Amino acid sequence: MRNRLHLQILIALLLGVGAGLLWPEGRTIWGDIQPYSVFDFVGTLFLRALKMVIVPLIAGSIISGVAGVGSSRGLGRLFGRTFAWYVSTSLMAILVGLFLVNLIQPGIQGGEPVGPRLGLSRPDPQLSAELEGRGAGDLVDIVQRMIPTNPVAAAAEGQMLPLIFFCLLFGIAVGSLGEQQRAAQFAFWESLFVVMMRITGWVIRAAPVGIFGLMAKITAASGFAAFGPLLQYGGTVLAALVIHAAITLPLLVRVVGGLPPHRHAQVMAPALLTAFSTRSSSATLPLTMDRIENGAGVSNRVTSFVLPLGATINMDGTALYECVAALFIAQAYGVELGIGSQVVVVFTALLASIGAAGIPAAGLVMISIILDAVGLPLEGIALILAVDPVLDMFRTAVNVWSDSCGAVVIARREGEEGILVREADRG
Repeated sequence: MRNRLHLQILIALLLGVGAGLLWPEGRTIWGDIQPYSVFDFVGTLFLRALKMVIVPLIAGSIISGVAGVGSSRGLGRLFGRTFAWYVSTSLMAILVGLFLVNLIQPGIQGGEPVGPRLGLSRPDPQLSAELEGRGAGDLVDIVQRMIPTNPVAAAAEGQMLPLIFFCLLFGIAVGSLGEQQRAAQFAFWESLFVVMMRITGWVIRAAPVGIFGLMAKITAASGFAAFGPLLQYGGTVLAALVIHAAITLPLLVRVVGGLPPHRHAQVMAPALLTAFSTRSSSATLPLTMDRIENGAGVSNRVTSFVLPLGATINMDGTALYECVAALFIAQAYGVELGIGSQVVVVFTALLASIGAAGIPAAGLVMISIILDAVGLPLEGIALILAVDPVLDMFRTAVNVWSDSCGAVVIARREGEEGILVREADRG
């Protein structure tokens, strides 16, 4: 199903480019019908449907995910180390992405934002001034706004950061309840998540049609001018993913775990290639567990806890990608996000990634959440869809690679011996 959807989206992208070139903005057919207006209508419907599912989906996903993790609290030290690894590596990935996107600035071409050339409407000037004005002095305000005075109002107004914080707190509280109360609460929120996944699945099934409209609109307005910025954006994401996967994570394996990262890469090669080709961490999980337990020599106790948990809450590659995408879109609109707004991006990506792995088209939903959190128009998503299928392969492989690095490091810190010793020498 996943591969078929990706193929349909790819076909929709190509058809959208063709339709946009065939019927550029201003051209009419059948009298006074403007194809550009039709493209805009179709794309807008898809974006509104996507925005419709965000709040209940995030509530069900995060609360059920955190409450489920809370039921494992009896594992104590192992859980603490696992959670600390996943949060810290996701944060490192996000910071690598932020550094590169601010350095390269793929949304700026020739000193000018690319958005107007690509047919994107300009955001409200007052909003732009507010986003650009958020500096280091606003960090206290950001932290204060993370705690909602009214969680229901925050949800209704689409204030994502306080909503996510409250859902995390609620999930932790549910996980700390007695067995009977916890089971009842967990069943409700998990059911909500399942229902919202079903609705999200329906929306995502319509993604090829919506993406056709969005891509046709951009191409109709800009022609081939859209592809230069997209290539630079894609290169920025890939460079950040490579730095995190080839430098940051191996250094942690060596320094924190005292283990040979090159040997770990050899062990994990089959699983990483599978993740790259399937674009699914969940589909790769059985092979990842086999390579970690039988190839790296990690105990079943650590493997069976760390890796399934990682498939639920750890999305290094995706979190990195979403932050780069958000800043690229801001640059394309000509909005320079201040330090305060970039902190909002970091926190939103980090918190939203918890439990988001089970969401259909998680990357698309997460970027919608981040754009909503900083007040950028969702139509900016259209800019990144053309290269998303390719980048998805790389970020999925990075997600799996981070999970596996965490498993061997945590096992070593738990005192296990013989990790990443060649199978022939293990005796």
